[in-house]
Amino acid sequence: MLKKSPVLCLLLLWTAVQAFPQTSPDMQKILERLDKLEEENQKMLDEIRQLRSELKQGQTPQDAGAAADATAAATPPDKERIDVLESRTADLDQSKISASQRFPISLTGMLLFNAFENGRSGGGAEYPTNASLTASPATDGATVRQTIVGLTFNGPNLPFGGKADGSIYLDFFAGSTAPFDDLIHIRTAALNLVWKNTTLTVGQDKPIISPRDPTSFAQVGVSPLTDAGNLWDWNPQARIERRFLFDDDTGLKAQAGVYETTETYGPGLPAEYEDTLERNRPAYQGRLEFYHGNDRRRIEIAPGFSTGATRVAGQSVESTIASFDALFRPIPLLEFTGEGFDGKDVAGLGALGGFNILPSGAVIPIHSRGEWGQIAVFPAPRLSFHFYAGEQYDRPSDIAPSDIQRNFVYAGNMMYKLAPNVIAALEAAQARTRYFGSLLRLNNHYDLALAYLF
Repeated sequence: MLKKSPVLCLLLLWTAVQAFPQTSPDMQKILERLDKLEEENQKMLDEIRQLRSELKQGQTPQDAGAAADATAAATPPDKERIDVLESRTADLDQSKISASQRFPISLTGMLLFNAFENGRSGGGAEYPTNASLTASPATDGATVRQTIVGLTFNGPNLPFGGKADGSIYLDFFAGSTAPFDDLIHIRTAALNLVWKNTTLTVGQDKPIISPRDPTSFAQVGVSPLTDAGNLWDWNPQARIERRFLFDDDTGLKAQAGVYETTETYGPGLPAEYEDTLERNRPAYQGRLEFYHGNDRRRIEIAPGFSTGATRVAGQSVESTIASFDALFRPIPLLEFTGEGFDGKDVAGLGALGGFNILPSGAVIPIHSRGEWGQIAVFPAPRLSFHFYAGEQYDRPSDIAPSDIQRNFVYAGNMMYKLAPNVIAALEAAQARTRYFGSLLRLNNHYDLALAYLF
């Protein structure tokens, strides 16, 4: 019986192949486990040969038989192993979402409920990014429009040892006309072709030079500190990343790509220039990140650049930006993050500024600078505090009357995990917006959030 074990394994392998469709995503796992079964049978044969050798050297047949019986008893029957594998395969089929191409897709996201209150300079918006120049009634309300739904997938193997994966995340923050103000909106999307040291990505995301965000459940429909130092617009792009590993905890990431800008002009472009503005333009961006450390202690520093142009009124306006972002975690309980930029014509990346059309018809870029920073404290596993602030400053000589000269926002929040995937958060923020001519407006925002992560 034991001598025929390899034949038995081949028969079992043929039976398993016939029992599952050739296109099943779990077929490879079944074959791998059957290979392990054959290896175990081979080990059993080797042990029997060793027993026979020892028998020839003086063991009694009774001793050899007892040893062989003990070895066989320690190994479950082959049929039982196949049954276990089939049961596990069935469990996998029930626990995943299948795509038409037979690759698993995972559903993820966050159900987010917000109750909020705005001051009289909120401009009527649920989540204003700056204080309005004109006063309006204070507003309050509740919404689930900032809920996020995402799909992630792991695709097939690629040539030269690569792997494909991707994701898409949606929210309901696109609409603006009540009561149907919950239109689906694409936030980010990515198709990643990943090799050991190189990743090629196409999709939609923040600018390459601005990957970080403050932590907030109050402002999710747009990135926190929009118009206050955070370049954030989620736009189509293609990028490549090359990784250089110096040791287990130290390395360098070089990123470069093309990002599609969204060109805007202050409160509104004069009607005579509407048809001359190219609403979307390419920007060429690069970023170099050095990192050292692990999950407990870590430092990351990354300079970057962006260059492009806005075309309006038959003229080309140069857009150039230098950036710097960083993370510093000296101990597990404390973390600092932030970004800064300096440049001209930065509005295409989701900021204030941009360009100005003079009475003579000449178009000039607006010089801008911005920065933001956050301190995060984690005093307990379920509790965290986040304090962040940011500003954008536009050069007064470049802007038009009624434009924003400086927008400064600061906020603080507390988050508590009611369960591993249920988080309650309370946040307070104030926007201090200075318009051309030193007109200062303030707006307070208070938010209570309850998030269910799935």
